[in-house]
Amino acid sequence: MIAHVRGPVAAVTLTSAVIDVGGVGMQIMCSPGTIAQLRIGQEAQLSTSMVVREDSMTLYGFADTDERDMFELVQTASGVGPKVAQAMLAVLDPDRLRRAIGQGDLATLTMVPGIGRKGAERIVVELKDRVGVTSKVVAGQPQWRDQVHEALLGLGWSARDADAALEKVAAEQGDDPDVSVVLREALRTLARDR
Repeated sequence: MIAHVRGPVAAVTLTSAVIDVGGVGMQIMCSPGTIAQLRIGQEAQLSTSMVVREDSMTLYGFADTDERDMFELVQTASGVGPKVAQAMLAVLDPDRLRRAIGQGDLATLTMVPGIGRKGAERIVVELKDRVGVTSKVVAGQPQWRDQVHEALLGLGWSARDADAALEKVAAEQGDDPDVSVVLREALRTLARDR
C-alpha cells in the first residue's frame, strides 16, 4: 500500500489534488482542510490510504497520520465507506471525532452529512472501545485514575473492563498513589475476573 506521497503540487480542485511523484501525477482525494494547505508548485507530503474496489483504486490524502488513522478506523464500522469517513474528517478534526465517538455524542456525529441518528448510534457501539476515549471526564477526578484507565485501554482491555477494575482498586488508594502500583493491582483484578 502507499503510506504517503511527496512532491510538488501540480493541480488542486475542490475535492482532490494532483501530486507530481517522480514524473507521475497522482490524483489524491482530500478533505477541504487538507486542500486548503496545498499550493500549486510547492512541495507537499500527504499521508495516504488506498481504497481498492472492483472497479477503482482511489488514493485518499491527509495532512497527517492521525487523520489517516481515524479515516481507516471509522471505516471498520458497518455502513461507513470512504466517502462518509472523509466527510467525518471534513466536519470534525480527529480529536473531536474521537471524543464524540468515545463519549457517545450523537448530536456531534449527526452533524456529518450522510450520518443519521441510527448510523451515529451504530458507529458509537462498534467503535467506542477502540478510539481510546471514554466517558466524559468527571470534574475533580484524580489524574492517576485517567492515566491508569488509558494504560488499560492501551493494553487492549475494553473501557467497561477498565472502569470495573478501577472501581475495585480505587478505594484502596490514597490521594496521590503510585500509578504503576495501581496499574499492577488493576491488572491483577482483571486477571482474577477473567
